[in-house]
Amino acid sequence: MSEADFIARLRTIATDPAARGLADDAAVLGDLVLTHDMIVEGIHFLPDERPQDVAWKLVAVNLSDLAAKGAVPIGVLLGYSLTGDSEWDEAFAQGLDEVLRRYDTILLGGDTVGMPAGAPRSFGLTAIGRAPATGAPARSGMRPGDQLWVTGTIGNAGVGLAMRLGEVDANETCLAAYRRPQPLTDFGPAIAPHVHAMMDVSDGLLIDAERMAAASGCAVTLMMEAVPLSAALLAVRPDVLDTRLAAATAGDDYQLLFAADPDAAQAVRELAATAGIAVTPVGYAGVGAGITLVHSAQRIALPDRLGFTH
Repeated sequence: MSEADFIARLRTIATDPAARGLADDAAVLGDLVLTHDMIVEGIHFLPDERPQDVAWKLVAVNLSDLAAKGAVPIGVLLGYSLTGDSEWDEAFAQGLDEVLRRYDTILLGGDTVGMPAGAPRSFGLTAIGRAPATGAPARSGMRPGDQLWVTGTIGNAGVGLAMRLGEVDANETCLAAYRRPQPLTDFGPAIAPHVHAMMDVSDGLLIDAERMAAASGCAVTLMMEAVPLSAALLAVRPDVLDTRLAAATAGDDYQLLFAADPDAAQAVRELAATAGIAVTPVGYAGVGAGITLVHSAQRIALPDRLGFTH
């Protein structure tokens, strides 16, 4: 089964409304928001990655899902694989303590298991948050006519991975984006009352926008020239369409993608300015289905790969 096939099979089991049809970043049970992400060596992090950074990423990707629901983090449950390397385990614990303190989140428990010698490390984390009073915005709330916004910049982590692999000259901004994503746990709750739909950009801007469109029963048009790229990325890649497509399909950005009524634009910009967060309108929703890409007012073909899938 593919990832999509397996999730479709699970939808026949996860029929409670709290599961949101397995079409969202998280489950919403009363005023609690729950999410669970796993990371695997060789898939989500390199075998020689610092254990402190692995711990940071494990927590950050889960807190990013909470931020996308406007939820304030409460605590986490850790699933940890022991491989007999005590120094690695201790360094991971140090990194875990650091990231939890940074985001004012507590460790509530979890489970540990032994792994066969030489097996790839894998870890899981369940994060629990408190939903905003206005409700946790779903992926499925986008409406025709909405503007589509993204926070921060796109593509730094993808270039950071290329730097780790020795394919591009390194700079600290892109390396840090890959190693230690920064979930927007303050801005997510602040912007949630003003949006119709929201999710985080984990697998790539294009594939995640397509998922929002599918969940909402809308069509989405993205303007590639509007996709925000950082100076650090443009220091190593030219500002051409191929660079923009690579950035928009790389994933690991953990920015927020949200849809809002055009009348909310001023409120969006004011909240972003207060939070010190850059926000950029990158597209709009319409009637229909699927995703359309435009570059300099010209429609362009979709790339073969919209983003990361298992």
